[in-house]
Amino acid sequence: PCLSLPTEKGSKPVGVWGQRHLRYLKQHRKVLYTNLLTSGKLNSYLADIDKQAEDMFLRLVEQIANREGVTEQLKMENQMEWVGRMNNIHGSAMEIVNAELIYS
Repeated sequence: PCLSLPTEKGSKPVGVWGQRHLRYLKQHRKVLYTNLLTSGKLNSYLADIDKQAEDMFLRLVEQIANREGVTEQLKMENQMEWVGRMNNIHGSAMEIVNAELIYS
């Protein structure tokens, strides 16, 4: 038999967050992955997850930076401290997004 998957309309690009979620689906949620793939909705689903994750990540970075007092003033006064604190904030935000959205 000649089997082919349905084509998706308006294929959207999938970023790093969507790729991580795709890997999670393939390894841990095989039924959901297969259903999305065979229904032709996988790409739009991953693009939506990617958008949600990116928005959540940026919002968390901004909120945590404001809460911890990491400002442009600190950036001008002590760049190395600012870089270190922002790296910690990025790491924390990434862990939160991974736990709540990507690997769930």
